[in-house]
Amino acid sequence: MPLFFQLERRLRMKKIRSIIYILLSGMLWGCMGLFVRVLNKQGIASMDIVFLRAIVTAVAMVIYLFIFHRKMLKIHWKDFWCFLGTGIASITFFNFCYFKAIMMTSLSVAAVLLYTAPAIVMILSYILFHEAFTVRKVIAIVMTFFGCMLVTGMLGQQQAITTTGLLYGLGAGLGYAFYSIFSRYALEKGYHSLTITCYTFIVTTVVSVFFTNVSKVSMVVFSSPLYVMLTVALGLICTVAPYLLYTLGLQEVDNSHAAIIASIEPVTATVLGFVVFGEDITVVKMMGMILVLGGMAVCNKKA
Repeated sequence: MPLFFQLERRLRMKKIRSIIYILLSGMLWGCMGLFVRVLNKQGIASMDIVFLRAIVTAVAMVIYLFIFHRKMLKIHWKDFWCFLGTGIASITFFNFCYFKAIMMTSLSVAAVLLYTAPAIVMILSYILFHEAFTVRKVIAIVMTFFGCMLVTGMLGQQQAITTTGLLYGLGAGLGYAFYSIFSRYALEKGYHSLTITCYTFIVTTVVSVFFTNVSKVSMVVFSSPLYVMLTVALGLICTVAPYLLYTLGLQEVDNSHAAIIASIEPVTATVLGFVVFGEDITVVKMMGMILVLGGMAVCNKKA
């Protein structure tokens, strides 16, 4: 019996650790605006930033794995579709749709449509991985979704949404959801989170270069040591670290739970906007944050 309880405790601790990994990943994604705002002011467009994040991540991961874990660079080419899924169907497709949605609707509408992702993840995971479709998950998703609506300021605004803008927004949510799905397949095939992150961003770099003015981006980045440091920080802090943590978290937390926990991202972005840029935090936004945090609490009550 003591051995059983030790094993149960160990499994419980592993799950708590995985929840913390995913929570940290969402918080780090929420920090991205700090770097993006500075680069945007220098004329670097959204898809250019996707390319910068991807190439810094890919180079950093390849160098690290080549020096310390060379075996992790080896993959079976029959499994390469998993990384095409995370790199193209998820990262590239998600960013392309999200930036299109921003142009056709507004930042708040696009952000809310993006956070249809937990519901999409839950449905796909039920179909593909037979994850439980529970009342608790549904309640948690509804709470986090409406919380995101309040945090982004969408509720209470009269905003017309075109069909095209709506489809791009939902496409962003689908692309966001695909990372959990294809990463799960890669994990089940035995690949480490380091390998998954590495090949995901190698693929993303190759694809996103076709949407990027490389010469212009290079001129801006290398015009000042500050911009070089910001670009490296954007890649390491807001890309390498969160994607590694999120993928590690998927080892012990199911897809739908993970997607709900990662919804801490807009809350983090709002708090940072207040602390760093002096943006207002209204009562409505505070209510939204409470709903998001409450949704995560409901989702992980047993954890």
